[in-house]
Amino acid sequence: MKNIIKQIKLFIEYIIVLLLFFLLSLLPMNFVSILGNLAFRLFGPLSRSHKITLLNLKNIFSSLREGDIKKIAKKSWGNLGKTIFELTILKKLVDKKNNKVTLYGLENLKTLIEKNEQVIFFSIHQSNWELLVPVIDQLGISVGAIYRHINNKFIDKFILKKRNQSINTKRSFYTPKGKESAKEIISAIKNNSSMILLIDQKDTAGDIVKFFNISTKTQTGFLKIARKYNLKLIPIKNTRYNTNNFSISFYPPIKPFETNMSDTKAMLSIHKIIEKWILENPSQWFWQHNRFN
Repeated sequence: MKNIIKQIKLFIEYIIVLLLFFLLSLLPMNFVSILGNLAFRLFGPLSRSHKITLLNLKNIFSSLREGDIKKIAKKSWGNLGKTIFELTILKKLVDKKNNKVTLYGLENLKTLIEKNEQVIFFSIHQSNWELLVPVIDQLGISVGAIYRHINNKFIDKFILKKRNQSINTKRSFYTPKGKESAKEIISAIKNNSSMILLIDQKDTAGDIVKFFNISTKTQTGFLKIARKYNLKLIPIKNTRYNTNNFSISFYPPIKPFETNMSDTKAMLSIHKIIEKWILENPSQWFWQHNRFN
């Protein structure tokens, strides 16, 4: 009986989300982003995650005044709200006709595309990270991505459908985080696909690596895969400007394992790259995650 009641509650949540997505899909793109910004700036600070947000900011910006910390936190909530609401218009955002996304560093992908070479792209939870898979797919690169599944199975399936609808080809794919995702990554690589990973979140099974000079559990498994299959790593910087315009920059390929450095040292060098991105636009990063314990 309890399970039935739980399933009913989950389904009601799904219907509410479905209705919200439908209503938002009827609105102009800018209005959708503005609503997400306003909603999360209003309600985000009332949530339990706000304490984590403020603590994370204080860990990194210890010299800032309390008021400045709160301003960054509020803007970060706004960016998160935009990103979530923009799932309803993801396909429109990546449509080239709408000129919402500007790409830089395409010369760094020329050889990759010409030779159909596989790589591991990496980025972080900044700006609107949902854009990355469809944008890479549009360049003619088959790419797979890992996502964290939502506890509500109905909503999880619906969000996955929205993501898949933004992809032009059937070559690219999403796989939920878990034991099976590692197998799917290896299978994809063997089938000539590249991967994109967001590498800024805590991995309880990972190695201890300093991030902003704080020792944190960090994922390094992708370095082992890159080393085993001789794959280059391509950093992707993602920046939001105005309401919902974006610049996505592809950096030159790096191979931190060529010098036989350890995973920890290689990851430390990668952390330096993403730390710079965060410091340049702190209000666009996902501070709500318990990254620093």
